[in-house]
Amino acid sequence: MTRPDDLVAIDVHTHPQTEEFLAAMGKRHQQMAKHFGRERPVVSFAEQADQYRERRMMAVIVNSDSETTSGIKGAPNDLLGRAQADHPDVFIAFAGIDPWKGEAAIAEIRRMHHEYGIRGVGELNPSRQKFLANDPRFFPIWETCAELGLVVMFHSGFPGAGAGTPGGGGYRLENARPVPYIDDVAAEFPELKIISAHPAWPWHLENLAMVWHKSNVYLDLSGWAPKYLPPEVVRYADSLITDRVLFGSDWPVMTADRWMDEFAELPFKDESRRKILLENARGLFGI
Repeated sequence: MTRPDDLVAIDVHTHPQTEEFLAAMGKRHQQMAKHFGRERPVVSFAEQADQYRERRMMAVIVNSDSETTSGIKGAPNDLLGRAQADHPDVFIAFAGIDPWKGEAAIAEIRRMHHEYGIRGVGELNPSRQKFLANDPRFFPIWETCAELGLVVMFHSGFPGAGAGTPGGGGYRLENARPVPYIDDVAAEFPELKIISAHPAWPWHLENLAMVWHKSNVYLDLSGWAPKYLPPEVVRYADSLITDRVLFGSDWPVMTADRWMDEFAELPFKDESRRKILLENARGLFGI
C-alpha cells in the first residue's frame, strides 16, 4: 500500500492494457505498435498497480470511446472504476466518452461520477474521434464536467493513431491543435480544469502560450522521451508555467522508468522537479 506521504510521483497519463482495452483499439493495436516500435502485451490492472506501487507512484488510468467514427465500442468504463476501487492507493480513474453520443455521453459521465467517484474524463482525442472541442454541440459535456469538478483531458498535437499509413487513417492533425480549439473551451468554461496532453508538437509554442495565458489549463509531458523535448518546452516548464506542468509517461508507449531517468538529466530546478513530478498533480486532484 502506497501512502500519500510516501509518493514520489504521479503519472497522469497511462493507458490500461487489459484484453478489453486492447480489443477496443481494433486495427490501431498493430498500427500503433509498428509506429512506436513497441508491442502491447496484455497487462492486468493488478500488475500495472504493482508496477507503480513498487515505484511509489500513483497513476491516472484513461479510457476512450470512438464508436461513432470507428464502429468499435470502447472498453467499459466500469473496469476503470473497479480498478480504482481495488487499488485506491495507486489508480485515479478517468472515464472515456464518445462526444458524438451527446446526452448518452453526459449520462455516462454522471453515472461514473456517482458510482465510482471518477476524477476526470478522457483521454479525448479530437483527431481520432473526429470532432472539434470548441464546437458548441459539445459544450453541454464540458459544462457537465465543470459542474461535477471533473478534469478533462484532451490529446493535443501529433496523433500516434494513423501515423505512417496512407491518409493517416483519415485522421486530421488540425483537430488536435491547441489554439483555437482547446483554448476556446478553456475561455468559455474558466471553472473547468483541462489537461492538454502531450507537448502538442508541431504546435508546442501555441500550447505553451495557452497554458501560460489560462490558469485552468495544465500541460502533461507524456508521449515524449524527455531528452527529445523541444527546448522551449523545457524552458517554460522550468519557469513561467511550472505550476501547471505534469509528469505523464503515456505508458505503455513509454515506461515511467525511462521517463524519469531522462527527466533527471534535464536542467530543471529542484523546485520545478518536485512540482512537475508530484505537487502539481496533488493540487489538481486534491490528494
